[in-house]
Amino acid sequence: MTEQEHLEGLIARVAMGDRAAFSALYAATSAKLFGICLRILKDRSLAEEALQEVYVKLWHRADRYRVTGHSPMTWLITVARNHAIDRLRAAPAPTADLDAVAPVAAPGPTPEASAIAAGEARRIMDCLGELPEDRAAAVRGAYLDGLAYQELADRHAVPLNTMKTWLRRSLISLRECLSR
Repeated sequence: MTEQEHLEGLIARVAMGDRAAFSALYAATSAKLFGICLRILKDRSLAEEALQEVYVKLWHRADRYRVTGHSPMTWLITVARNHAIDRLRAAPAPTADLDAVAPVAAPGPTPEASAIAAGEARRIMDCLGELPEDRAAAVRGAYLDGLAYQELADRHAVPLNTMKTWLRRSLISLRECLSR
């Protein structure tokens, strides 16, 4: 009698409720099925529990096995593998203790910093409004748009030294306005 025929006979006898056949089936296949469960679950105690549940399933469902010429071990491995995967999927996702987790700050400024920055921006815009329009445009171009002095001089059709003077005097006026 081949190994395959022996296992098929044991499964057939288990289907009829033969406890001795069940014990022999366990002895012949438990090491392999335990290895399958352990490889999937990666935890010895979970694999042992899963193996026990697999054999309970086999006891109740042995009548579902059909002799098809394929190895009965393939059917047993499939039952064990599917059960282990089901246990893995049913396990709750690991969570960290909330007290142990570092607080995560939201990216960007805090509401307080945003309010302060908005107030400062409003003050700067008000002070820019006190400058002549061409001087305010030159300051915006230099410090907000990143334009070079020569580009600003060309844009406003003034000599380079005049543009430098405009910017220096405008910054002095802005500093006085912001200090009020």
